Amino acid sequence: MQRYLKAYLNSYTDTATLAFFRMAFGILMFLSIIRFTAYGWIDQFYIKPVFHFTYYGFGWVKPYGLYTYIAFIICGLAAIMVAIGYKCRFAITLFFLSFTYVELLDKTTYLNHYYFVSIISFVMIFLPANAYFSVDAYQDPAKAYGKIPRYTTDILKLLLALVYIYAGIAKLNSDWLLHAMPLKIWLPGNAHLPLIGPLLAKLWMAYVFSWAGAIYDLIIVFLLINRRTRWVGFALVVVFHLLTRILFPIGIFPYVMIVSSLLFFDAGFHKKVLLYIGKIFRIKPLEVNSKIQIPNNKPLGQLKIAFLIAFVAFQLVFPFRYLLYPQELFWTEEGFRFSWRVMLMEKAGYAQFTVSDPLTGKGLQVDNSKFLTPFQEKQMSFQPDFILEYAHFLHDHYQQEGMHDPEVRVNAYVALNGRLSILYIDPKVNLAKQDESFSHKTWILPFRDTIKGF
Repeated sequence: MQRYLKAYLNSYTDTATLAFFRMAFGILMFLSIIRFTAYGWIDQFYIKPVFHFTYYGFGWVKPYGLYTYIAFIICGLAAIMVAIGYKCRFAITLFFLSFTYVELLDKTTYLNHYYFVSIISFVMIFLPANAYFSVDAYQDPAKAYGKIPRYTTDILKLLLALVYIYAGIAKLNSDWLLHAMPLKIWLPGNAHLPLIGPLLAKLWMAYVFSWAGAIYDLIIVFLLINRRTRWVGFALVVVFHLLTRILFPIGIFPYVMIVSSLLFFDAGFHKKVLLYIGKIFRIKPLEVNSKIQIPNNKPLGQLKIAFLIAFVAFQLVFPFRYLLYPQELFWTEEGFRFSWRVMLMEKAGYAQFTVSDPLTGKGLQVDNSKFLTPFQEKQMSFQPDFILEYAHFLHDHYQQEGMHDPEVRVNAYVALNGRLSILYIDPKVNLAKQDESFSHKTWILPFRDTIKGF
């Protein structure tokens, strides 16, 4: 095993593939920042709200009013620097830090593809992404190479494959396959679309989309790996992601996945694209075909490889942490995030909080709109960690208003994938005395049904 690993780590690939991905990734991320700013979402999500839902352990990450725009400016500039390959390692590090900082500001905006961008940009810090078709390589030919270690592109392919395959495995559940949920709820909402609209209102179409989605996620990587089926696979990638872009508001994720799938193409394709771009901008190609970047066998180089292996292993295992929790995953959402469970459930909730003073017995019902935006309130109403964090916020707020160690309880009802709404949180529990942790939240009431599968 050690011999095969050593042989693999000393195998090479053309540097054009990584250079192409670096450039495409940087351009997409820059456009994403422009889009986010143009829609006014910086102000809507990070500046206007008086309260932000934070990730456990990252409560110290806070927005800084109008200065929050600076983080987006830095992120956009870093994305451009990555695209052109200027001070590339510094640029991708800056992009990772600024992008991840923004995503940690409020988990209300959590999306799987934001997490994907963070882990991809983090891995790229350790890759020779500036070895070809970059400002760095033109300014310093010593940094230019024609061949780089094979693992530098394979690790990106593996992370992309992980997203697809894990998303496919997650769809192998009874709600998705046997009841076409939640597509049975979502698709009719697009019945107004031309041509395909009337079909989306048909019940059988929800089942077609559900099964097709599961099959697509499970096989697409293997179609892309095989040279004979690669173009067929890529055509499916384009059709699938453009269709999801039309039907669902999921931002630039479809385009990120389309561009990322090009990693599986031969380096000759990437080189042709880069040379074509070079002709447009009159950039003379570097003669680096004979230059090979020999893997660094010094302790620091070996440590880098060991770290990347450990990082990938963590990404393979982390999505299965939900197995450590006793109740239904879709109900408690304990271990749900960061596990590539994409668009698998439709939840709607109602949460009425009561705050009372234990000394006087006096209490009040909270008007959530005083503290939360409509989007925040919607997300809070069916996610237990949101409910708990908000309860602690209410405790602190009303304690400052003069209450003595106020007690906070909630009357919460949740509906999951078309089921009737039922009581979600034990209304007798004082949530102000419940601490956030990785332990199971015993105050979540049991799910009254069974969802079979992964």
